[in-house]
Amino acid sequence: MSSLQPVRGTHDLMGEDARRHRHIVETFREVAELYAFREIATPIFEFTDVFERTLGDTSDVVTKEMYTFVDRGGEQLTLRPEMTAGVARAFISNGLAQDLPIKFFGHGPMFRYERPQKGRMRQFHQIDAEILGVPEPQADIEVIALAHHVLSALGLGDKITLELNSLGDVESRLAYRARLIDYFSAHRAALSEDSRMRLERNPLRILDSKAAEDRPIVEAAPAIAESFNAASREFFDAVRRGLDALGIGYAVNPRLVRGLDYYSHTAFEFTTTHIGAQGTVLGGGRYDGLIETMGGPATAGIGWAAGIERLALMVTPPPESRDLIAVVPVGDDPAVQAAALALANRLRRAGHAVDQGYRGNVGKRMKRADKLGASRALILGESELAAGIVQLRDLATGEQRSLPLDAVEAAFA
Repeated sequence: MSSLQPVRGTHDLMGEDARRHRHIVETFREVAELYAFREIATPIFEFTDVFERTLGDTSDVVTKEMYTFVDRGGEQLTLRPEMTAGVARAFISNGLAQDLPIKFFGHGPMFRYERPQKGRMRQFHQIDAEILGVPEPQADIEVIALAHHVLSALGLGDKITLELNSLGDVESRLAYRARLIDYFSAHRAALSEDSRMRLERNPLRILDSKAAEDRPIVEAAPAIAESFNAASREFFDAVRRGLDALGIGYAVNPRLVRGLDYYSHTAFEFTTTHIGAQGTVLGGGRYDGLIETMGGPATAGIGWAAGIERLALMVTPPPESRDLIAVVPVGDDPAVQAAALALANRLRRAGHAVDQGYRGNVGKRMKRADKLGASRALILGESELAAGIVQLRDLATGEQRSLPLDAVEAAFA
């Protein structure tokens, strides 16, 4: 039955997939805390307006990809397609303006209705980092350094390239927008239908067009740096000086832009060629106008997000480090079963990972222990219980010896 299959674009996280996922999240948490970021977890659904106001009512995410529904109370809600809007909403609704600057990190599932493909799902997971309340370029440098540190800690340092650009300040961006409108208007007839629609409302989004007919026109478009004022040039220079000081290499990509009006200054992506065609594994930028757009106080912001499924295609987690002990009761004597249960509980309380055989003869229970990767087994039968001992077997060498039941914890200390 189709109803017993996962919905298209979703998948079950288990086994090795779950281990990779956990490794990425735990590595991210460890590194983020080194940078004094605080964890945040926002709801997976918000009022639809949260995303329409932040992502733009003409964006593909809003018009084609959001999972939106009306709940039983008549409220229009949307499963979050990204995390930044929820963080901004949380900042406003919790009255955090007096706590600035704030550095948040978080992770969790996101939802977009798009064509499922390798590393891209309809329910996917992201790690996310945001700095609020720091208009200076130091925040841009730090948030990029955090991203680079996380990717390096995941073993991806030699598999990624940092692509960097600046959108300039509001004045520079408006000047560039005017130049783009003039340029693309002269090529209107040759543009794709989508790009013609974007021309008046959001010409920067034409630069992201994947339409074949748009590419040669986009390639010859004016570069945004040509419209920078002195303040915008100095800001971008400061960001690059900071990255140089940290030894973080980058390539300036003048076509890397963000289409929405609240973005400014730094835009960046970490890309790779190790998951097929060159693709982005982490992307971010400065969004100084976002919170004000949502009705909050004018607040500087910069952040990034990375897809866990895409990272998992390249990440190899370290071997399991926790040593597993198998407790194997012999026979069905209730006293033996109770003693084995108590022994497993004592070891777990002492900090050891323990699996207990539930059924079958000794051979079957030992096979289970081997399949789970246990290093040692504690075998307890009626004769052992009567003598107050347990048999300790090394599953790698097969060596076996007796231990007093009340001295097991000391033997594993």
